[in-house]
Amino acid sequence: MVCKTSFLSIIVFFFINTDLFSQTFVPDDNFEQALIDLGLDTAPLNNFVPTENIIGITSLNIREKNILDLTGIEDFTALSILDCSTNKLNAIDVSKNTNLTELYVFDNELTNLDVSTLPDLKILWCHNNLISVVNTNQNPDLISLVCRNNRLETLNVTKNPELVVLAFENNEISNIDLSNNSFLGRLQAGRNRLTSLDVAQNINLSYISCEENNINSLETINNLNLSTLICYSNNISELDLSRNASLTVLDCNNNNLCRLNLRNGNNAFAIADFRLNSSLGCVVVDNPSKIPINWEPEDFISYVISQDDCDITVPVDRLNNIVSNNSFTLPVLLNGNYFTETGGNGVMLNSGDVISTSQTIYIYKETICDSNETSFSLLISNDSYFIPKYFTPNNDGNHDFWEVFDNTNSIKHISIYNQYGKLLKFLPKNAFIWDGTMNGNQLPTNDYWYVIVLNSGEIVKGHFSLKR
Repeated sequence: MVCKTSFLSIIVFFFINTDLFSQTFVPDDNFEQALIDLGLDTAPLNNFVPTENIIGITSLNIREKNILDLTGIEDFTALSILDCSTNKLNAIDVSKNTNLTELYVFDNELTNLDVSTLPDLKILWCHNNLISVVNTNQNPDLISLVCRNNRLETLNVTKNPELVVLAFENNEISNIDLSNNSFLGRLQAGRNRLTSLDVAQNINLSYISCEENNINSLETINNLNLSTLICYSNNISELDLSRNASLTVLDCNNNNLCRLNLRNGNNAFAIADFRLNSSLGCVVVDNPSKIPINWEPEDFISYVISQDDCDITVPVDRLNNIVSNNSFTLPVLLNGNYFTETGGNGVMLNSGDVISTSQTIYIYKETICDSNETSFSLLISNDSYFIPKYFTPNNDGNHDFWEVFDNTNSIKHISIYNQYGKLLKFLPKNAFIWDGTMNGNQLPTNDYWYVIVLNSGEIVKGHFSLKR
């Protein structure tokens, strides 16, 4: 009877205290050895670790241990910080580690990462992996996300309003919405496929890098704390940094810049690089005579204090008005192309085309930054001479002169009068053109009269309008 009672007591004791002998399966020898080194297990390696030794651990650093398999991490239920970076992991399951606030899994071979069960996660560094999706919608307290050098095509951070650091360089991301990340201070978005980058709501940004994308425009007017802007190798045509008084580092080389305004009241930049912008005619600065010696390109000299001082011109050919009694063959142009409508619209004409109808023909040229245009009137007429009815001397390249065309060399001279009969201009033979001035002074909009004396002695009178 005594023996039976003792046997039952041993069985009861065993079942009540099985937790004292609970073991966590750890099949990776390098993982187990790391736990032995931390005093959480004892040699020899046997693929098991006492569970009671790990369930209360809040911080675990097992980086650079050549670990392939992290099975067993699920029993670290109190874990708040896990650093398993720089190993050889191709998978990790942290679904049971619901207390995690910091997770460092960078420099592994992960293809997938699920952090949906980690509501308190604040830091996630998973860069240098093979991950195609990072979903942080269930991590509202996230303050730092570093996921560069992966295979991401999309990234949604609209559910992470506390985000301060975001780095996703060297992925395949074509769009990013940062409108809900008002605390963002550092943004690293280089080497993606971005065509635009809106940082208007990110007023706390001090660092932006977005190099090697396809961004066409970048507006930093609201980023008053910005100290570093790296945006080289994009398609940006204009940068106005006049509101960014804290800016000390700028690299915008290899873009399509037409305008660059650095007049921010603090031009003592540590770095300012705007090389390889062939269309950049000038740079607006605080003081053109005090340019720091470290600015590049070193031989750039076109510094001004106002964009209005920039001399940005697009060369375009100019032809005089033509009067022909039959047709006109368009000559070869050096700068520009022929069009039937202004602004490069209508039908494009080619050099050598024969024009047989009266019309206005436009010569238009466009560059990345600007455009320019001239025009000329083509009059097909069998008359001996042509007298224009108006002209507009406003230096726009269109009808700037009143010009009489003498097709048959029949005009001797021309006199121009005002409405009171005062002689304003005498035009001798082969100089039948007037610019609307008298003694260097511009004459007002009005009607003016002409008297044409022909070689035959015949006199032709009439009037025309000057319009300003």
